[in-house]
Amino acid sequence: MKVMPSRLLLQLLATFSLVGALLPVYADHTPDYQREARLADQIIDDIFDGEPVWLDANNHSFLGIHTLADPSKGTVIILHGRGYHPDWPEVVGPLRNGLVEAGWSTLSLQMPVLAKGRSYYDYIPIFKFSRGRLDAAIDYLQTQSDQPVVLAAHSCGAHMANDWLSHNGDERIDGYIIMGAGATDYRQPLETPFPFAEMRVPILDLYGEHEFPQPIDLIPDRLDLLARGGHPDSAMVELPGTDHYFHDAGEALTEVVADWLNNTDFGR
Repeated sequence: MKVMPSRLLLQLLATFSLVGALLPVYADHTPDYQREARLADQIIDDIFDGEPVWLDANNHSFLGIHTLADPSKGTVIILHGRGYHPDWPEVVGPLRNGLVEAGWSTLSLQMPVLAKGRSYYDYIPIFKFSRGRLDAAIDYLQTQSDQPVVLAAHSCGAHMANDWLSHNGDERIDGYIIMGAGATDYRQPLETPFPFAEMRVPILDLYGEHEFPQPIDLIPDRLDLLARGGHPDSAMVELPGTDHYFHDAGEALTEVVADWLNNTDFGR
């Protein structure tokens, strides 16, 4: 005998299917550690400025590049964008080296990566792995000096930094530089909110004139959150003539960041 589902059951199944279609689908990922190892092999022999350091988090070692200024005013921890590495030439490389010339040491980190072609929503489950890396980096710097530590993050690195700040607060850093904030993939709403309103440290929000649409659309929201945070040295700056990746604008990007660092009171 064939049993037909009740009308109520069919309605419930249809409702659950619709709700499921509207919710983001997150795969249960772990970082692609083999890809991270390949990236390290590709760049480590070509590091001329700075020293490779291996830090540990989540039972894995990850690469950092520590570049010292002499004398040093503090250290900027630099987080790259999606799928890149700690000497990525578009944003990380110029900052990693240029800020040293302005008197700031840098520690550029390998952040968790997935296989090529993965989207923002694919990356959300591995943001939790970035938290341990940031904690390990700050622990390492605290063994070196008691100078200010400023976090600088671009694109997907900014999502990871926002996730870390949302879970840990900003007690372990003295400033925050966010670049290309709020960029996601097509039809993927932002799931990692900006924690600016709850932060006590100064924040620099940097974006290119030709930034992607979503970061541009979010400018009023970010300005409101910066105002609610209320730090007198917080600022938002548009970099003319460049895009989300700051193509061919590494020198100008470094100049803006260095000027903000050197004219900000980090409360020490």
